[in-house]
Amino acid sequence: MTDTAARVRELNLYRRYFDLVAAGEKSTEVRVKYPHLADLAAGDVIRFRIKGTDETCDVRVRQVTEYPDFEALLDGEGPANVNPTATREEQLANIRNIYPPEKEALGALAIKIELLAP
Repeated sequence: MTDTAARVRELNLYRRYFDLVAAGEKSTEVRVKYPHLADLAAGDVIRFRIKGTDETCDVRVRQVTEYPDFEALLDGEGPANVNPTATREEQLANIRNIYPPEKEALGALAIKIELLAP
């Protein structure tokens, strides 16, 4: 990337996950491999927003790793990095509540993040 300014992506996040990110306790975000995220890369900035509010927090992408499904992602990244307050089984159920099987079939992205100072 020749531009010195990082790209900023805006993504919505549920309150419970937003609070973990904002507290610096969540170091890996899980997303489906949608086409608009295909070029997400280390150095990019994600501005997480709680939908319908002005609450945001910015993180820098450290690494993006692709997995075939959510189970492989949790096994590869470690459940505590995705959500330190829930077991692997709880996380898998929660993620699949958000993303139905046809979305999971697109592939899963583990986005390692670091909280940026406000």
